[in-house]
Amino acid sequence: MTLCEEGLRHYREALTKGPILGEVPECLIELGLLRPLAEDSALLGAVPPDIASSELRRPIERAVLVQQHTIAAIQESLTAAEDVYREEHRVSGTAVRLLRGAEVIGAALQQARDECREELLTAKPGGARPSEALARVLPGDLSLLARGVRQRTLYQHTVRTHGPTLAYIEKVAAAGAQIRTLNEVFDRLIIYDRRIAFIPDPLLDLDTTALAIEHPAIVHYLATVFDHAWQRAEPVSITQEQGRPPLMTDETRRAVLRLMVEGHTDAAISKRLGISTRTVSTHIKKASEALNSRSRAQLAYLLAKSALIEDTAP
Repeated sequence: MTLCEEGLRHYREALTKGPILGEVPECLIELGLLRPLAEDSALLGAVPPDIASSELRRPIERAVLVQQHTIAAIQESLTAAEDVYREEHRVSGTAVRLLRGAEVIGAALQQARDECREELLTAKPGGARPSEALARVLPGDLSLLARGVRQRTLYQHTVRTHGPTLAYIEKVAAAGAQIRTLNEVFDRLIIYDRRIAFIPDPLLDLDTTALAIEHPAIVHYLATVFDHAWQRAEPVSITQEQGRPPLMTDETRRAVLRLMVEGHTDAAISKRLGISTRTVSTHIKKASEALNSRSRAQLAYLLAKSALIEDTAP
């Protein structure tokens, strides 16, 4: 409902000249600014705006109050069930829930995020992330950082060449997040306050099923795995001089060749390192040329005897 110019003119007329007779703009009736007089319903008298506003708001406020009472009743009704649920999990020693469906997983993650107060740990394998996914999570991550939550994230080295991921990293790093990369990241992992962890269920669909883990010993173990990987990872720092963080080409090449020697196919190596099969083939081709190898088997033998797949970092 909007008060139009014509309505405002009629309202001023009713105030200055008294009740008016005849057709008036509908907005005056809807907003309650003109009302038929009790003694003569053909005449429309002006109503003070505060009284009109109060009468318009009253049914809405009443409905809101009813909803608030309903919410309070739901919370009270479920309190006993929540106590039983937590007690059962404590007694049985099982604090692992299977979450099915993207909406259920999203709701559980949002609840854990809302309750997070100190630390967020995330491991995200698979290389570069889709732009739409980065745009979707950025506001929430910045909100966590703004309220003082420490954030550490592990990616694979390949994100160092992906513009959208680097743009996301630059924004969250400026807000205080720490980002590091590895050749291989163990699996998807999210830990809030070292209290609850989320991992995909490898036996079902990775995208639509997840495990929410609240068992203290399991969460501690997963956080320790993350910490050990973090110590081995390389920090990502984006400066105006660099534009992009330095690439980890040598380390990635060693990882490709090491996995090839172990017997993995190009497709398997590509999946584990988050790089394309073409990049895998390029690394293997350059190693073959350097060692004058005529076959993959000969290359694996020569690599095993050489120092090319050894980490030469001090």
